[in-house]
Amino acid sequence: MTVWFETTDRRTVYDGRATVRIDTVRMPDGDEVEREVVEQMPAVAVVPVTDDGEVYLLKQYRQPVGAYVLEVPAGVLDVDGEAPEDAARRELVEEISHDCDELVPLTVFLNSAGWSTERTHVYLARGLRPTSPPDDFVVEHEEADMEVVRLPFKEALALVVAGEVADAKTVVGLLLAALALDR
Repeated sequence: MTVWFETTDRRTVYDGRATVRIDTVRMPDGDEVEREVVEQMPAVAVVPVTDDGEVYLLKQYRQPVGAYVLEVPAGVLDVDGEAPEDAARRELVEEISHDCDELVPLTVFLNSAGWSTERTHVYLARGLRPTSPPDDFVVEHEEADMEVVRLPFKEALALVVAGEVADAKTVVGLLLAALALDR
């Protein structure tokens, strides 16, 4: 038996950095319900691991949770036509002033499929080398207060297990990087 859900109406209720829309969806039993959907640009997250087994994380203030969060370098694909790999390299340069020799795709995950279209491409960065951000790059807003933290990779994993690192992209990235590094 084939089950389907049909979108019978879609209207935008907010259009800003993200777009919020209300979809009317016909359920398999014929009932119609409304679902709020946040349309968000795709994102990238990068787990930068040094040759000596350390990882770069960022301590950044996040307004939705009202606290500083320890997370991997990340950002949205907000440059027209930019490939996820290019965005990952750009974020490394902008956030930790490093480029890499190797960018290994780890996964693409849905951030919160129940209400958002956002998906995040996760990479492992190896062969890190210092570099400077472009001259026209300006650090703004929360990023101006961001702290770069370098710690042993195993310590970062222990923070995930202890629940002290709870950011989804960081948890996913560190756990999958651990598997990739063990291979």
